[in-house]
Amino acid sequence: MPNSLYRFVWRVSGLHQVAIAALSILLFLLGTVPLELQRRIINSATDQAPLRSIALLVALYLSCVLMEGLVKLALNIYRNWIGERSVRWLRRAIFTADAGDAEVVDMAREGVELSIVIAEAEPIGDFVGTAISEPLLQAGILVSVTGYLIYLQPLMALVVVLVFCPQLGFVPLMQSAINRRVGEKIGITREISTGIVNRGGAHDPDGRQRSRIERIFTLNMGIYKIKFSMNFFMNFLTQLGYAGIFALGGYFVITGRTEIGTIAAFVAGLGKINDPWGDLVDWYRAVKVTQVKYAMVLSTPSAAGAIVRAEALVP
Repeated sequence: MPNSLYRFVWRVSGLHQVAIAALSILLFLLGTVPLELQRRIINSATDQAPLRSIALLVALYLSCVLMEGLVKLALNIYRNWIGERSVRWLRRAIFTADAGDAEVVDMAREGVELSIVIAEAEPIGDFVGTAISEPLLQAGILVSVTGYLIYLQPLMALVVVLVFCPQLGFVPLMQSAINRRVGEKIGITREISTGIVNRGGAHDPDGRQRSRIERIFTLNMGIYKIKFSMNFFMNFLTQLGYAGIFALGGYFVITGRTEIGTIAAFVAGLGKINDPWGDLVDWYRAVKVTQVKYAMVLSTPSAAGAIVRAEALVP
């Protein structure tokens, strides 16, 4: 196995990452077109434009939305296909490495392998499908939509930008706290698997397994509290952004400095920014957590043996 997460990503997916990146670029380029069409539809209706013109704009809007949806469908299926192939590769690699050392019986190592094959391989493999395409897509949407909003009304766009600035501070701090708990949870899960293998079943005469299970429960609850607190702060800041758009936009409409269609575009634009921003934060979480998991998998003897023996398994 490669000695870093992204080398592993390239090893198991290779040129598929190039194709998936191309789909991601196409998708975020399509992202701003519906916003402009929405603005024109609303302004045309406000200015009492001919019904034929409005119908044409609506037809273009539906065509663009359909195209965007089809590209996203293809991208999601492709990414998950890559992820599943990577899970299969990782599980095969562990089995291949273990087959090469079949004469050596190490109950502790078997317990770790059991944990890797059943629980740890899947999130690592699933990450492969989104490793490059997800940040490219979401960052592309953020840049293109924000650029469009700046073009429409720079001062209102500043309100949108300010919504996300505080998150650059508290998201990494809270994610670091999650990562520590994830690493400890993986280690305890392996201890549980090793205990089951050593005793030939789920026997727990000394109560150690029960204590480990309770510790995992405590760690999981800590992760949930931090994760959902992070989501709460992010959602609250987003609502502040909407309030700022309504307040400043309403003032600009009253004073004749902008039009109603622009306000509608900003409301839709903030929603279009909020989703990819949340997805980008989720991807950042996944990177950090998966790096912890990959490092722990790489530290096992079976993973070290898989460096040579699994070469033939690259899909």
